[in-house]
Amino acid sequence: MLREVRRGAFVDQAFDRRAESLSEVDRRLAQELAFGVLRLRGRLDYLIADQVTGGIQQLKPDVLDVLRLGVYQLVELDRVPAYAAVSEAVESAKQVGGKGAGALTNAVLRRLSSERDIASRFPRREADPARYLSSWGSHPPWLIERWLARWPQDEVERLVAYNNSRPATYLSVIGSREQAVDRLRVAGIEAVAGPGRTSLRLEAGDLRKALELVPATVQDPGAAAVAEFVTLDRGSRVIDLCAAPGGKAVVLAGRGHRVWACDVSRARLARLSENRERLKFRHLHLVLADATAPPLAPVEVVLLDVPCTGTGTLARHPDGRWRLRPADLSTLIGLQRRLLDAAADLVVPGGRLYYATCSLEPEENREQVEWFLDRRADFERAPSPDVQMSLGTSGPAWELNILPQRDGVDGAYAARLERRA
Repeated sequence: MLREVRRGAFVDQAFDRRAESLSEVDRRLAQELAFGVLRLRGRLDYLIADQVTGGIQQLKPDVLDVLRLGVYQLVELDRVPAYAAVSEAVESAKQVGGKGAGALTNAVLRRLSSERDIASRFPRREADPARYLSSWGSHPPWLIERWLARWPQDEVERLVAYNNSRPATYLSVIGSREQAVDRLRVAGIEAVAGPGRTSLRLEAGDLRKALELVPATVQDPGAAAVAEFVTLDRGSRVIDLCAAPGGKAVVLAGRGHRVWACDVSRARLARLSENRERLKFRHLHLVLADATAPPLAPVEVVLLDVPCTGTGTLARHPDGRWRLRPADLSTLIGLQRRLLDAAADLVVPGGRLYYATCSLEPEENREQVEWFLDRRADFERAPSPDVQMSLGTSGPAWELNILPQRDGVDGAYAARLERRA
């Protein structure tokens, strides 16, 4: 899985491909190892570099991944005995790098296994906050520096801690949340109400079975709040651009709206198609198309959830923090602007455009909205004071801003804009 991620794959897709034939117990361990190594890669690399003459850059990538797996089991997992972690890593290192790699792995892991105070090896948070948060906190330095320039250190520490936690599994329920909890309990699946109005947090039980029993979609409360933020009359026509994997489209269709979910990826639309068939939503239509030139007529509501840096969802997508580069931000900003231009023309006069991201970066959020409003005089901010959001930091009524370090869920941003009649 780690090799596939290095070659450009997303870790969740690599996991689906590689772990399909494993037993449930082994699947859970494989997921813990792959996702955990990616989540704490910065911390692991700092420890390994301290033990390797010349630094980790001189190691073969496969050998480095074996070392990361071994160190992760030693310092983060109690259930794997130290001798087993060392032995397995040494054999794996020999397979991918020869006897020398095996000897190096053995030496590094044995030294670390005897260490009593791993945390003391790292920079002190008081003396060097940026190095502490990038090494112990396991985030790219450039991202830490951006966040420290915007928020106080304790808030950035809470954000880093959230990103390094194991995210809970949430469902957005279509219909009664209380009835869904009761139905799951009868089947031996434990679930409790999550943040927001529709979210359920699965505590124990099989996810696939839960989706068979209750009308719902897998969705973090932050993303669910964006769908909640979309206010419209029942039966309205909605275009959801860049829709896949489709959680927001499913929620909006579950509220009785006619939804056209548009995405450029056939594979990602296939996942949405499965949800549509499972929930029997005949008024949810799928459109395979480029959202910069959508083949659709104007409607009352357009939701544009743009491709973005995804810095609000790094807990759920731990590989994202290492894939992202500073230059990606300007590339994405250009794409978002082209998508905004296309989406605006799909809104009828008097209709609404909802712009959304899962980013924490102001350049992708409010600054993009300000750019758009300067460009399009026929649009204005659209407050809805009668709608009280259950999640999100305080701000103007036309804007939704969810921060992981404050709200305890994945980050999200949305703006409600109206085309002048």
